[in-house]
Amino acid sequence: MGNIIEDRALRNKFGVFENRKEAGLLLSDKLKEYKNTDTIILAIPSGGVPVAAEVADKLRLPLDLIVVRKIQIPYNPEAGFGAMDPDVEIILNRELLDRLRLTEEEIGRQIEKTREIISKREMLFRKGMPRPYLKNKIVIIIDDGLASGYTMLAAIRFVRKRNPGKIIVAVPTCLDRTVNLVNSGADDVVCLNIRTSVPFAVADAYRNWHDLSDQEVIDILERNTSTR
Repeated sequence: MGNIIEDRALRNKFGVFENRKEAGLLLSDKLKEYKNTDTIILAIPSGGVPVAAEVADKLRLPLDLIVVRKIQIPYNPEAGFGAMDPDVEIILNRELLDRLRLTEEEIGRQIEKTREIISKREMLFRKGMPRPYLKNKIVIIIDDGLASGYTMLAAIRFVRKRNPGKIIVAVPTCLDRTVNLVNSGADDVVCLNIRTSVPFAVADAYRNWHDLSDQEVIDILERNTSTR
């Protein structure tokens, strides 16, 4: 467990970022000590990619992906009862599962669906490229926000197994209790806009928000690669 870094002026505020690009630029100011160091940025697609691209550009750091995915609740795909990492290992929100009372068959179906999505996204976004070497590196994992935090926990566990020197979670917005959950696995957490009210929606931190298409993600990644 490490430090939690926030912008106190943004606590409990809504609509604080124009879009993900602006959020990335503001986030990079909190991470400027890592400029031109032996650090790699891992973006969680899709929403984390434009945020991470801005940080990578500002700090002159390499950008890669970590394809993790929430395991969706069957009747509420916007929410999840756990997450899966690129090694197809899962982490479950047991407390939520107890309340949902899903059958083992329903749980198994959602896990298999998530595995298929991760496999397709790995092929689409990584295009057969090997995963980055992370041993002894500082790794900054970026998403556009955290609600339950289980997707980020899956990402942290995946990275930790590769023996990095340090893991930093950096997000523009998150729920306060999620910060503490994620901080239990990370070395430091940077979150500009911490909010305490529930229900919590990542989109509420942005004045302009949309779900990114796969092509938008690919275009951002290609632009970032072409400038390095």
